[in-house]
Amino acid sequence: MIQSIRVWLLVAVLVLAVACIGLGFLHPFFWWLELLFVPLAVIGIRDYFQTHHSILRNYPLAGRLRFLLEDMGPELHQYLVEDNTDGRPFDRDTRSLMYERAKNVGDKKPFGTEHDVYAMGYTWMAHSIAPRPMIEDAQHNMRITIGGSQCRAPYESSVLNISAMSFGALGGAAVQAMNKGAAAGGFAHDTGEGGISKYHRMHGGDLIWQIGTGYFGCRSADGEFDPELFTKNATSDQVKMIEIKVSQGAKPGHGGILPGAKVTEEIAEARLVPPGQDVFSPTYHKAFSTPLEMTAFIAQLRELSGGKPVGFKICIGDPREFMAIVKAMIESDTYADFIVVDGGEGGTGAAPLEFSDSLGMPLLEGLMLVQNVLVGAGIRDRFKIGASGKMVSASAIAQSMALGADWCNTARGFMFAVGCIQSQRCHTNKCPVGVTTQDAKLQRALVVPDKAERVANFHKNTVHALAEMVAAMGLDHTSELQPHQVYRRVNENLVQTFDEMYLFFADRALVEGSATERFQHMWDQSSAQSFRPNVAV
Repeated sequence: MIQSIRVWLLVAVLVLAVACIGLGFLHPFFWWLELLFVPLAVIGIRDYFQTHHSILRNYPLAGRLRFLLEDMGPELHQYLVEDNTDGRPFDRDTRSLMYERAKNVGDKKPFGTEHDVYAMGYTWMAHSIAPRPMIEDAQHNMRITIGGSQCRAPYESSVLNISAMSFGALGGAAVQAMNKGAAAGGFAHDTGEGGISKYHRMHGGDLIWQIGTGYFGCRSADGEFDPELFTKNATSDQVKMIEIKVSQGAKPGHGGILPGAKVTEEIAEARLVPPGQDVFSPTYHKAFSTPLEMTAFIAQLRELSGGKPVGFKICIGDPREFMAIVKAMIESDTYADFIVVDGGEGGTGAAPLEFSDSLGMPLLEGLMLVQNVLVGAGIRDRFKIGASGKMVSASAIAQSMALGADWCNTARGFMFAVGCIQSQRCHTNKCPVGVTTQDAKLQRALVVPDKAERVANFHKNTVHALAEMVAAMGLDHTSELQPHQVYRRVNENLVQTFDEMYLFFADRALVEGSATERFQHMWDQSSAQSFRPNVAV
């Protein structure tokens, strides 16, 4: 209903403006009304054809009510952007920060922080009275190398990249804007599990190709992994890394179904499935069923891709399952090049509410678990760790890096950069700003060149802020961040650093049997032969 009448106000104004011309010959009062309707008609036509504001482009005139409420002050603006999933307002400072950085607007704010610095959970970084010079052109120079000793084609990655979002979940215009922005800014774009679409290829931005349980883009007719089709995509120069999706934070252990009505010709082409038919993503991988089979799959993908970095994305559930993967890598002497830790606080329109709220380890705890297990197993130096989970600010990125992450991914920040207003209609195909819809009429709101520039701006300004913060802390690179440099108010009378709050393992503590009793017991229960722990141990 709303889609069909989205320009109703402009149409009504145009009709009234024309009608008043005729009626003006009957009574002069109607000529006075033209003073109202003609300017409104001009404004509405301008809204419809301008390229900078998605809401106004899809909802000319009517969309101005939203901006009017924003201009009326923080209280109304906060109500306007209320996060209806749990009734709590979205952090207004954070939302404004995302928009301002995308629009290349200064992020300086008068009157200091609006956070309650004495509230439980308030977190801050330790600055230095001997700061370092900031890295010049941090967007292009603050990078890390991903690829271990078994990788023949390592990737020089930015410390901030676009997190996994599939074509299908996003519309073609949003995918284009993100990839074009990634190409301009020199960072990577994770495809999500929906395959590599033509929209991913149009602008040549670096891709991290995610392989999920549906093997979209590399599947046979019966849904099995197809090595030849994988090789065809993986050897493309645009594909820089391969990421196996073991689980994701928003819906760990949950598969999915894309109804046939949503499987358009374009989606079918990217996923290698029949158009118009239901498409299933199983809850588990068919290419492997044990940790050792998983490491063999990693080796196979690395070989088929020409030696490119291969890793996996995981939301931590039972720590013993991750320990089993680590044991399998050690036993087979086959290692992933990277591990992306996904926090349970992530979000997607395809996630059941109970999964979003109650399954999956939060990011910081997941990071600590992965970091400790790799250190305790004596193999931390073989991997790069990525972190994803509701991070949009430099301070949030720095906190994750202090706990072991080498780089971070964000989906939310780049969604806001392409125009997301958090209308929470992602799953309905009725996104009012054209980000998460396949409806061409609604996608009209998202003008690719304009939003691509905002994607690049968001990356540039966020990485610049991260470089500024690191320099202010007396460091030369994000790799130097340590847990003792992050402080958190635990309660009204207690402040602790991350190294006081969290347990850190000594090198090889797990393999030498010197870890804490709880984790040592879990390590002993895990096995390279099975994801299921041996509870008899």
